[in-house]
Amino acid sequence: MLRCCRAGAAIAARCAPRSLRGLGMAKSKFEYVRDFEADDTVLPNCWIVVRLDGRNFHRFSEQHEFKKPNDDRALQLMTKCAQTVMQELEDIAIAYGQSDEYSFVFKKKSRWFKRRASKFMTHVVSQFSSSYVFYWKDYFKDQQLLYPPGFDGRIVLYPSNQNLKDYLSWRQADCHINNLYNTVFWMLVQRGGLTPVQAQERLQGTLAGDKNEILFSEFNINYNNEPLMYRKGTVLIWQKVNEVITKKIKLPKEEEEKEVEVTRTKTKVVPLHCDIIGDQFWEEYPEILAEGS
Repeated sequence: MLRCCRAGAAIAARCAPRSLRGLGMAKSKFEYVRDFEADDTVLPNCWIVVRLDGRNFHRFSEQHEFKKPNDDRALQLMTKCAQTVMQELEDIAIAYGQSDEYSFVFKKKSRWFKRRASKFMTHVVSQFSSSYVFYWKDYFKDQQLLYPPGFDGRIVLYPSNQNLKDYLSWRQADCHINNLYNTVFWMLVQRGGLTPVQAQERLQGTLAGDKNEILFSEFNINYNNEPLMYRKGTVLIWQKVNEVITKKIKLPKEEEEKEVEVTRTKTKVVPLHCDIIGDQFWEEYPEILAEGS
């Protein structure tokens, strides 16, 4: 492999313009432009969170006819893309997603790409975006992708375990608030016969209890019975799971190969729909925080 690289460099040198041949391939007089690159190394010993959001997804969901208030296809596609990101970037300890956003938490001690913020963000966003397009047909079988989706990202550092837990709690609380509102709003529109403007006016100034009462008294819906994926979002963690595979082996004193089932343990990214605001989740999976402390 090294010979191939050197050979390629030699060929490139021979093919370079005469004005550049004497400058050398490793360094040139133009290399000073690298001095303009900003140092974006993030602080050590901090949890690195990359939060990704869909860009103008309100329009995107309308044009692609997402079901309201929740579209299982869209939510499952988002989770598939997030799983792909975690499998490619193994320094991610946990991820949390809801609606058109996902947060990826990199370990506190990660030295991935020398902790350069631009590398963390661009790798997450590009891997997620390309996966969204690639896996679209697996979830939206009857809906053609009309145009490429867009996602943006941001990076935030959290120095303590409690800071990180509070951040994830904030995102899950946001999931609950938004989903409760959207559930009532679309019931008023779809089954209550109100226009979107009328539904918005009806809900203005209401509290969570008021929204629950509207759902129950007018539409016979107990919000607590709604799917956990809608109410709690999706948590992605690494778990060891047993897989049964079929292998062909040749047994002693037998001429033909024989198929046998073999159980092997594999670490996979597993989706959970559960509460992460209380202590129970963190007590059940202490390794998440222990890996980065």
